[in-house]
Amino acid sequence: MKTIVILGGGVGGIVTANKLRRLMPSENNIIVIEKDRIHSFAPSFLWLMTGKRRKDQISRDISLLISKNIDIRNEEVISINPEEKFVETGKEKIYFDFLVIALGAELYPEAIPGLSSNSLDYYSFDGAQKLHDVLQKFDSGKIAVVVASLPYKCPAAPYEGAMLISDFFKRKGIRQKIDIDLFTPEPAPMPVAGPALGEAVKQVLGTRKINYYPLHKLISVEPDHKELQFEGKSPISYDLLVVIPPHRSPKVIQSSKLAGQSGWIPVDQSTLQTNFESVFAIGDVTSITIPGRWKPDVSMILPKAGIFAHLQAEVVAQRIADKLKGKKSESQFCGEGFCMLEAGEDVAGFAYGNFYGEPAPDVKLRKTGTTWHWGKILFEKWWLAPLGLKKTLTRTALNFGAKILRIPVRV
Repeated sequence: MKTIVILGGGVGGIVTANKLRRLMPSENNIIVIEKDRIHSFAPSFLWLMTGKRRKDQISRDISLLISKNIDIRNEEVISINPEEKFVETGKEKIYFDFLVIALGAELYPEAIPGLSSNSLDYYSFDGAQKLHDVLQKFDSGKIAVVVASLPYKCPAAPYEGAMLISDFFKRKGIRQKIDIDLFTPEPAPMPVAGPALGEAVKQVLGTRKINYYPLHKLISVEPDHKELQFEGKSPISYDLLVVIPPHRSPKVIQSSKLAGQSGWIPVDQSTLQTNFESVFAIGDVTSITIPGRWKPDVSMILPKAGIFAHLQAEVVAQRIADKLKGKKSESQFCGEGFCMLEAGEDVAGFAYGNFYGEPAPDVKLRKTGTTWHWGKILFEKWWLAPLGLKKTLTRTALNFGAKILRIPVRV
């Protein structure tokens, strides 16, 4: 009997656990350690912000999403020892034969002076709910949507958020009373995907009358004067501040031997293995270098997005199962991914491609429309469906999706 420990019960952890259970004999022990019993679907925080979702519609007990015969422990990981192959929680020490780290990224607004006490966000469940309450009462003035620092989860979310906020006030009939400014330190929207996608996003922002300001690096917030200070720029005023907060790796990673200089976990881009044998890391907690887009001599990192966590989890589960069977695994993560970008007015865009492409990521863009909006809704419903129902829907949904998208989808 072997023991596989999975740290984290988000997208990556859930997919890893379920696939391992399908691939491995039942006598092998799979343990998922996740401090929160309730799983919330993060892509739907945007709809929670606008009032199109309630808490119960986007949350499930994690036990409903994970296969039977998997040991779920609602505990917090306090240390990881990859050399002696054990992890510690506040309750116990657990030894492993294989470890999969899917702990994600933490929000860290304290990294920028004045930010934590004077901003709202839609990157957390509580933040999205609070922002919804504030938006309900806001009737005029200037809203600043600010990407505080790099990297951050879901490269489309800042633009989705600004456009959905615009749509929220349009539906209330007071959009003309509100200015929306979007600031980011990046040179263009989602620069890793290339200039074509960036220009398309800027055009959509323009049609929504959202003012876009690239190359604005936030250094401080002056809450008393309601001013934003950007590096090398004049102060900018606001009435309501909506922030994509700074991100960092979990403290347990930073204090371990797994973290690289950036604080994230470096992994092999194809196998997701860390510097330690039998220890893998997937999703937002990792750092994977890919070719630069805007400056050929400057590399970038693979975006932190749920689709990559999902696909990486499939690869890692297969590699672990193959190794336990004594087989040489051919399973590799190829850098493929996609993103549906909500634009308000019940339409969305769709981008997909190979983020490992040379000399730069090869990402294609489909025209915005209602198809992609409904695709995102259907994926939400599929993800939150009880596991038994999800199994029966998966193959049909993927095959149908492949025909609509006209791109290859692995089942």
